[in-house]
Amino acid sequence: MARAARRGRCGRGALLAVAAWTAGWVLVAALLLRAHPGVLSERCTDEKSRRILAALCQDYQGGWLMGDLCEDLCVAGELLYRRCLYYERGKKVLQAQWRGRPIVLKSKREAFSSFPALDLLEPEAGQGAQGVPEAELLLMVAAEIKNALGLELPNSSMGTLWPGHWGPGWRQQLASAWSLLQQEEYVYFSLLQDLSRHVLPVLGSCGHFYAVEYLAAGSPHHSALFPLDEAVPQGGRAQAKAISHIALSFLDLVSHFENDFSHRLHLCDIKPENFAIRSDFTVVAIDVDMAFFEPKMREILEQNCTEDEDCNFFDCFSKCDLSINRCGAQRVNSNLQVICGKIFHHWFSPPGSPAVSFPLRLQLQQAVRECAGSAGLTWSSWRAAPHVFWKLRRLLQATLRELQDAEQ
Repeated sequence: MARAARRGRCGRGALLAVAAWTAGWVLVAALLLRAHPGVLSERCTDEKSRRILAALCQDYQGGWLMGDLCEDLCVAGELLYRRCLYYERGKKVLQAQWRGRPIVLKSKREAFSSFPALDLLEPEAGQGAQGVPEAELLLMVAAEIKNALGLELPNSSMGTLWPGHWGPGWRQQLASAWSLLQQEEYVYFSLLQDLSRHVLPVLGSCGHFYAVEYLAAGSPHHSALFPLDEAVPQGGRAQAKAISHIALSFLDLVSHFENDFSHRLHLCDIKPENFAIRSDFTVVAIDVDMAFFEPKMREILEQNCTEDEDCNFFDCFSKCDLSINRCGAQRVNSNLQVICGKIFHHWFSPPGSPAVSFPLRLQLQQAVRECAGSAGLTWSSWRAAPHVFWKLRRLLQATLRELQDAEQ
């Protein structure tokens, strides 16, 4: 009997362990699908994109949704579709022209009806939001943000995410705002647009689609990774200056995401395609589907493992504690290391730009190798020894001075 009881307890323990392991990797698999551009993608066509926007306008005219861009898109003809940029695991990204300005329309899902509705809007809820105190609505918003981003925000931070006053069409306003809140990238852009010049501001919305500024994304097919102005000749002094400015802006982004928010912001999918460059060489993150503040990052990394490789989540790495077969919650590499390895390495590897003196080129090459981790740096050691960051900054500033002096 005792032996049978022990076997029962062992069996239940094994089942619980398997269930915990499975749950952990289901979360990781969902995040993998969210980030990987080649998985479950659809063919991007103008015909389907126009149908999607037509359905959006039909829902607007049918009284299902609202937004400050709906009238321009669906009635006035001031917001015009231009082309399909890409579809990716349900996400739709379209280029449009709004009153002469190029913009991008984005939504995590194709149809407004595919977003889970707010319970308050169900017929049995009676008066709905108009009968619910504003404080209770804000609690619901805060809970949604905590679930999506792992952040606990005060009510004072909700202004960009939640309309403060409900007027005519309050039910459509509420439904539209709720559909946007279920899109992590929209929440990131809305929260950070007044705090950072390195993210895109939200220009407006219509139902579940939101608009951001159009900036040409980077690509490994560009010799400089990013499309520079035609006035910048390839390989010359002007290109070397442009790259130095852009590299300094990447360093500013790294410092900003590390120090200027209540939690560090981790970028787990660093590649040229997820950034763009403004005309003043400011680096802008244009796709933050794989950005995570520290609380959410720890939740993602802390999974079951049998080796360190099991703890690598795209560009964000942890280490496996083999004594408990569990990944550490602390990331062991940094945004800077990945940027050095994936972007700076392309720019500053030998032979480098002939417009820059050989001694300075050599120092930059060595600094980038050190930064990328060949010297064994980890996140904690980088924080304890920020000399790598400042060395790169000093060398890039020296490069700019040298190039400017050569022009005089």
